[in-house]
Amino acid sequence: MTAENNDKTTEPPCKKARPSLTEAHPHHAGGAEALRLAAGDHEKKYDGDIVRKRTEVEEIVIAKEQQAEEIVEALPKDSTSVPSVELFLPEILKDATFVGHLVTDLDSVAGAIGAAELYGGTPALASEINSETAFALERFNVEKPRPIEDILKENPKTDICLVDHQQTSQMNPSIDCDQVVGVIDHHALQSKTLVTDKPIYIDIRPWGSMSTIIAHTFLTHKRRPPTAVAGMLLCAILSDTLNLLGPTTTDWDRLMVAVLADIAGVDDIQLLASQQFKAKSKELANLSAVGLVNGDQKSFSYATSGFTGDIGFAVVETTDDDIIMDRIEEMLPEMVACKKEKKLQCIFLAIVNIVKLKSCLLLCGPTETSLAQDAFGGEILRNGTVMDLGKRVSRKKDYIPVLTKTIKEGWSKPKNLPRGPSNNDIMSHLEIDPQDPYGNVKRINDTPNENKDGVMEKIEAEEKKDDGEYNIVIA
Repeated sequence: MTAENNDKTTEPPCKKARPSLTEAHPHHAGGAEALRLAAGDHEKKYDGDIVRKRTEVEEIVIAKEQQAEEIVEALPKDSTSVPSVELFLPEILKDATFVGHLVTDLDSVAGAIGAAELYGGTPALASEINSETAFALERFNVEKPRPIEDILKENPKTDICLVDHQQTSQMNPSIDCDQVVGVIDHHALQSKTLVTDKPIYIDIRPWGSMSTIIAHTFLTHKRRPPTAVAGMLLCAILSDTLNLLGPTTTDWDRLMVAVLADIAGVDDIQLLASQQFKAKSKELANLSAVGLVNGDQKSFSYATSGFTGDIGFAVVETTDDDIIMDRIEEMLPEMVACKKEKKLQCIFLAIVNIVKLKSCLLLCGPTETSLAQDAFGGEILRNGTVMDLGKRVSRKKDYIPVLTKTIKEGWSKPKNLPRGPSNNDIMSHLEIDPQDPYGNVKRINDTPNENKDGVMEKIEAEEKKDDGEYNIVIA
């Protein structure tokens, strides 16, 4: 098994300082020179002499300008190069299909595109793209990858490299584990991690984005990613690190953003970040409760003396959390239904404001409340259905590690809990809403009672004795 250097304490290499190359090179670290010339230190001018403070991402890009400039100038002008000293490039990945996880996001898609360009293969989609990914593809004029199912139909024996995940629960079900020849990821090795019968290529680094790994590998092999690929990788890093402000952000992410912005010719890094985050939030406003609860949900398995089972943890990232919070009454019943269908012991949904960098947690029952209180201890609001999580914004760093630590330290479901919602008596199924222009999936009750107007009445809760919980039934 092969892995790249994971020494996270080492600072990124930088060549000996030399004079600026501004005149010869029009794009510097995402327009760092343009940012500097537009106004004095730490400011940016608008028309009418309006001045705003630079954002943190702009400050970071400017701070990394010298390193980024030197790295980009040292790269060949085309996208391929034979280095003077051969570095290891796994032959096993040549001609492989690179595919991300289900409920695919921008890092999954951009990482697959970048890896396919780097190693010589084909990018694929594990599921349909979201609006943020669609924005990035259009912005940099990149063709959307084909679904993995279509590729496997044409070539059933194609080698597979998983990107941005390594858990079988997140793999597209059409993929045979025996076909996996590589994993490139930045997540922890937790439950349901892929197990193989033979050695495979592994590159897992504790960085903020999988696309950072791909960008870094391009550079270490003295290869310049094509402009469009650099743009996709750039957008992915900004997305996964919340504009370089999230807790998983590393100095490698910051440096790669500066380098990629230079290669992609992005003069206004803040504008790009704002545009893609707006695109991401725009889709959320049109999603059904089913889409919000299941759209970015991952499950984690535990087996301790006090607790055994799976926990589902969904995340909704938005620039306007009030819009999502106004739909709590839709999401809580869907969480309950999802919990039952997926046989989860607990289910959580975190609503993250990616601008204000704050979040809250939806609590659909007493078990969830008990675990959240022990793990996070935040203030509980809205009649016990919401917990304030403060500045916690990352599932990978802020949520799952804390829940895992709490469970491993002995948390167990308390006995004689207050009665909470369950859906044992609900018979329902999911289907695409034919009246919805966005093709949203909604939950349909199979045996609803209807009033005289033919409209299904609201779900009402009827208490029943059932292991300390109550069942939601159709009125």
